[in-house]
Amino acid sequence: MRFDAAVLRSYEGRFAVEQVALEEGPAPDEVLVRIAGCGMCRTDLAVRGSAGRSPLPAVLGHEGSGVVVETGGPDTRLAVGDHVVLSFDSCGHCRACISGAPAYCDSFAELNLFGGRTTNAARFADAAGIPLAPRWFGQSSFAEYAMVPARNAVRVDPTLPLELLGPLGCGFLTGAGAVLNTFGVVPGDALAVFGAGAVGLAAVMAATAAGAVVLAVDRHPERLATAERFGAVPLYGTGGLADRIKRLTDGGVRYALDTTASPDLINEALRALRPTGHLGLVARLRQSLPLEPGTLDRGRKLSHLCEGDAVPGVLIPRLTALWQAGRFPFDQLIRTYPLDEINEAERDCETGRVVKPVLLPPHRTKEHP
Repeated sequence: MRFDAAVLRSYEGRFAVEQVALEEGPAPDEVLVRIAGCGMCRTDLAVRGSAGRSPLPAVLGHEGSGVVVETGGPDTRLAVGDHVVLSFDSCGHCRACISGAPAYCDSFAELNLFGGRTTNAARFADAAGIPLAPRWFGQSSFAEYAMVPARNAVRVDPTLPLELLGPLGCGFLTGAGAVLNTFGVVPGDALAVFGAGAVGLAAVMAATAAGAVVLAVDRHPERLATAERFGAVPLYGTGGLADRIKRLTDGGVRYALDTTASPDLINEALRALRPTGHLGLVARLRQSLPLEPGTLDRGRKLSHLCEGDAVPGVLIPRLTALWQAGRFPFDQLIRTYPLDEINEAERDCETGRVVKPVLLPPHRTKEHP
């Protein structure tokens, strides 16, 4: 079959919407999904900064949602017509996967970033028949269709706005999962979120839904205004943050989440913790992290979190239920773009003009002008 997809051919180049081909149907553990929408995540854009690692040319996109149009068989536990959100890939049989921690799968990097599955690794080919890179995060959903391992796909309520649900598979899942899974925030806890982008704002919404006191730190007033609308106390700037947070929380926060990877802000976050407090990092550090003396004393801890420590099949339905109850309004962060405006979406994502771009394939653009 042939369909449109956004192809990135060089690390410095622009996306181009091209006709691609997928010649084989789904394997027994796969489903073919007609994409309704796909969020743009900063991990997609980070490919440009990792030349020589994630292979190109490729179809990126790993926050897809859509409708199952073909299955490889009954073992997929999905049926034609099911509405699904697509999340990250995992092997399903390593120690991390079988213990309920698929984000720490032994093969996570191989499956999602660097080469895909060694079996049933269905590839796109371009119009000239030249193969493109293996599936990105097991889906490559900047396209009209995606062939995905069934374990990537989470069935959702068909009454939900399907084209908007894709970011629940990664960005929003990461922020909300940190709060609900890693920290296990309960009413009365205090949480500081450093960086009010898509991940940070998802954390703010989840913490508010859990009944926590939330503080949001950012240098962009408009992002802080959004965080405040979702229930956070806004803190602008970088100077003296730990002292300000301690004054506002009667001595410090129990949890902090950093989405910035800034060593200065990470140290501020550590200083703002109460004894036994926990700081989680979600962004990859690109430089050394010198810690100030005493910041990890008295039971404080620092850890890196991947994908919100989530089991997607558990957390995604929880988040959609919170949205239906009016307690996780992630849709307010989304702006939709036709797939052929993907370069404009990337620009708006990079500049911070839009928190979460979602790309609509041609058939969906016609259905939802």
